[in-house]
Amino acid sequence: MELKKSPKADLEGRKNTYWLLGLVVALGITLVAFEWTTKPSKADSLGQVQAQEVEEEIIPITREQQVKPPPPPPPPKVVEVLNIVSDEVKIEDELEIDSEADENTVIDVAPVIETAEEEEEDEAQVFLIVEDMPEFPGGDLALRKYIANAIKYPVIAQENGIQGKVYVTFVVGKDGKVTNASIARGVDPSLDKEALRVVNSLPTWKPGKQRGKPVNVSYTVPINFVLQ
Repeated sequence: MELKKSPKADLEGRKNTYWLLGLVVALGITLVAFEWTTKPSKADSLGQVQAQEVEEEIIPITREQQVKPPPPPPPPKVVEVLNIVSDEVKIEDELEIDSEADENTVIDVAPVIETAEEEEEDEAQVFLIVEDMPEFPGGDLALRKYIANAIKYPVIAQENGIQGKVYVTFVVGKDGKVTNASIARGVDPSLDKEALRVVNSLPTWKPGKQRGKPVNVSYTVPINFVLQ
């Protein structure tokens, strides 16, 4: 008897389809397993922190032992030597003091006489600083105006473009006249020469005084040469 199967009941034709379907299902389960996450439950508390007592370490305070300096040596003994003089010794040139002086008593006082050499030294002495310094007639402003009007700029210095400040030192004598002019700090021979000429032409000053007495005083004047 020949067996006849229905084409619908034949599973051999669908074998590959079922195999692929099973593979897809297995891959899907694997992916779901990898993607599956669990959320942690909310914690009621973070736990308890127990405070541990820490013993304080006491550091002893130490001080360096002070070394006392040795006591100073005792002062040397001073032996007093007394010279005993007998009453029989006579003292020459005894000083007689008259304690009973009245209005009629005359006291001789020897005057102090200055020699000619001392007078010459006083006249030649030159002071740098005195109680009353020398003064130009009209003051410092008048002195600057006088120098500015008297200056004649040397032609050689103008052609060579030479300029600068020349310091001239001189002596204002007891009579107020200007003497001993010299260059304290120069710039150029032509400018120095012109500065000396102007200083030597200065009129009579009011002399300086020390203790109310006219004296010789050294004075320095800066003369500025500027090209315009």
